[in-house]
Amino acid sequence: MICRKLLAPCAIAYSALTLACLHPGAAHAQTAGQSYPVKPVRLVVPFAPGGPNDILARLIGQKITESWGQQVIVDNRPGGATVIGTEFAVKSPPDGYTLLIVSPTTATNPSLMRKLPYDTLRDLAPVILLATSPNVLVVHPSLPARSVRDLLGVARKRPGEVTFGSGGNGTSTHLAGEILALRGGVKMVHVPYKGAAPATLGVLSGDVSFQFGSILPLTPHIKTGRLRALAVSSLKRASILPEVPPVAETLPGFEASPFHGIVAPAGTPRDIVVKLNQEIGRIMNLPESRERLAQEGTEVRTGTPAEFDAFFRAEIEKWAKVIRQIGIQPQ
Repeated sequence: MICRKLLAPCAIAYSALTLACLHPGAAHAQTAGQSYPVKPVRLVVPFAPGGPNDILARLIGQKITESWGQQVIVDNRPGGATVIGTEFAVKSPPDGYTLLIVSPTTATNPSLMRKLPYDTLRDLAPVILLATSPNVLVVHPSLPARSVRDLLGVARKRPGEVTFGSGGNGTSTHLAGEILALRGGVKMVHVPYKGAAPATLGVLSGDVSFQFGSILPLTPHIKTGRLRALAVSSLKRASILPEVPPVAETLPGFEASPFHGIVAPAGTPRDIVVKLNQEIGRIMNLPESRERLAQEGTEVRTGTPAEFDAFFRAEIEKWAKVIRQIGIQPQ
């Protein structure tokens, strides 16, 4: 009896050691998340400082630093339509210490660029959907349109005369206008500008008929009457402009809102991805986070890694279809 009692723990230890030797990757994956993070985490933002992606990154970085005691370094790497920052993240070790903010540009690049230095779906592991930022459709007051239905009516009566400005070819504001024309069955002329601000100046001056643009910078012009808000690009009304209906009330199912999410290099241990998902989800759903982001016109979404994966794939396919329909050729 004594021998059996002495041998039993040895047998259990031997079995555990044998399993660890046979499946070292599994054993490592089971323990990686328990100690993570043990050093600073880099959160790559493939845009210049100051925009919505940067604001989200800094909010999340500050909160994780406070709760986990490890610094989160926000690393702005703009350029190449997000390719520069994305390539850096993709080629980083898949250990949870390099993360990347993604947006509609990440989802449209596979359709707009002939050759990317990475495979968007294969090389990125979705962590969490953070939020969406509805755009608002604004028109110059001289245009006889007070609703989306009116705008489409004007476009039918004046084929090719209604113009819309955007921040450039392939941007979310450009594609939103194209979807509106496609779904509305009308012909509208796209006028690309070198950025969202110049496009807004184009609408303010009456050089173009309308624009889809970020809510926050357009709100002052809406309140002063220099621009008229017709609709928002989300499925529901935006909390910052509750009186403005969604385009979807006229064209059911219409949604063309920029999204923001976090991914990691493919191969990042599953338990680290889950740990990040749970912590970032907690941060995003804090009352102070939701309130602050609502003031920026941003709606918190979150969800599981699997839900973000499905969302991200759907976005890539949706925009690919639009890009094919309007005939944009990959560069």
